[in-house]
Amino acid sequence: MIFLKIEILIEEAIDALKSNIDDTAIIACSGGIDSSVAAVLAHKAIGSMLHCVYVDTGFMRKDESNEVKEMFANMGINLKVVNASKQFFSELENVTDPEEKRKVIGEQFIRVFEDEQRICGAKYLVQGTIAPDWIESGGGERDVIKSHHNVGGLPDDVNLIIVEPLREFYKDEVRKIARELSIESSERQPFPGPGLAVRVLGDLTPERVEACREACFIVEKNLEKAASSGRCELPWQYFAALLPVRSVGVHGDVRVHGETVVVRAVSSLDGMSARYSTIPHDILTEISTEITNKLKGQVNRVVYDITHKPPGTIEWE
Repeated sequence: MIFLKIEILIEEAIDALKSNIDDTAIIACSGGIDSSVAAVLAHKAIGSMLHCVYVDTGFMRKDESNEVKEMFANMGINLKVVNASKQFFSELENVTDPEEKRKVIGEQFIRVFEDEQRICGAKYLVQGTIAPDWIESGGGERDVIKSHHNVGGLPDDVNLIIVEPLREFYKDEVRKIARELSIESSERQPFPGPGLAVRVLGDLTPERVEACREACFIVEKNLEKAASSGRCELPWQYFAALLPVRSVGVHGDVRVHGETVVVRAVSSLDGMSARYSTIPHDILTEISTEITNKLKGQVNRVVYDITHKPPGTIEWE
């Protein structure tokens, strides 16, 4: 597949969408590269029959909602924004198991789309599922590595016909298609469908999610700035996760008992395997100092993850 010209792959994907969709379709648009490519292909295939929906789950990165709305406006695609953060936080209260989190999130996405289905009369649900999603979600003789919310996290009673135009593609192939389609997010680093919900280990409270959001922003900002000035190579994926680990620290002369942030940065081609990125210590020092200063009293320890995939995964959950 990868040896075919990108133009041919795009034409084939659009033709397949035209053949498989004969009525109104909804697509979930997170702004990530997978859903954005799926949305552009579907829009080219079925035009006004496509209803693009962005669900603000409360687990998005800093300023992400505004950036996604602007990106789709620039592409001339109408995007409906649904703020469902209260619904997601409510359903995830006291849910700490990673697999259970993904299943709850997958179900709540479907419930939001069912509400939209009643409004627009949709028959189909287009998803940006790619090969690693269903491979890692298990099935048949494959072990479950982690259930992706758009595969293993889907409820059994979905009342929509699911269409997945990118199902057989890997991340590097999707990125090439995005570049050919001039999609703004073509170079954007991967971001998990469940968002910060799988980067906040343990209880998903608004306060803990906000701390992770700020820590992720600091990691992204500092690494992008360092890469642009030639101090390091920009990793394939880079972020922060908040761990349910508390330790004793000190601010000035005051004892604090705060949480731990882990910084993760990796190099990869398609996400199926990865190596941790060698980040210069002075850059890590800047990141650690800014995180502990910004989140003073809440986070008092920052660590760096030096685990490859395998044996670890890229995300912590």
